[in-house]
Amino acid sequence: MFVVGLTGGIGSGKSEVARLFSALGVPVVDTDVIAHRLTAAGQPALAAIAEVFGQDVIGADGTLDRSRLRKLVFAAESARKRLESILHPLIRAEAMREIAQHPQAPYVVLVVPLLFETGGYGGDISRSLVVDCDEGLQVERTMARSRLSEAEVRAIMAAQMPRSRRLALADDVIGNDGDL
Repeated sequence: MFVVGLTGGIGSGKSEVARLFSALGVPVVDTDVIAHRLTAAGQPALAAIAEVFGQDVIGADGTLDRSRLRKLVFAAESARKRLESILHPLIRAEAMREIAQHPQAPYVVLVVPLLFETGGYGGDISRSLVVDCDEGLQVERTMARSRLSEAEVRAIMAAQMPRSRRLALADDVIGNDGDL
């Protein structure tokens, strides 16, 4: 199976590029979507997260309090690594299962925000595609979309691979400094 690994920094436009591929009939497997499913109320990953980070990360409705967890994991690298050790193997296994559901497709797009950072998809990716934009634009877009402060967005960006390194590793790049 030919798999295009789609990645980019937060706010770069990965989701929009993935949506456009999907509109063209290309199968898209999105690890963020998988992560949300795996951390839904009653899912085993949610229980594992609560065991490590405490019940405070679970809202009154039984769902993951993403805002509270984000603050914990971006305040300490060890916490972020711990969360990744819980989620990444589960996400990867589900992503591979979903990719296998498209044996007739000429290729599948696998959206992995931390494609290069995790290193867990190296042998599964045929080609990497980075969606890139100016870092100031990343901050602006993410603040507008997610209602995060500039400091919160910059903390997330700091946990990601530097833009220059991501671009150096890319097989292909889509420049996304413009509007839709």
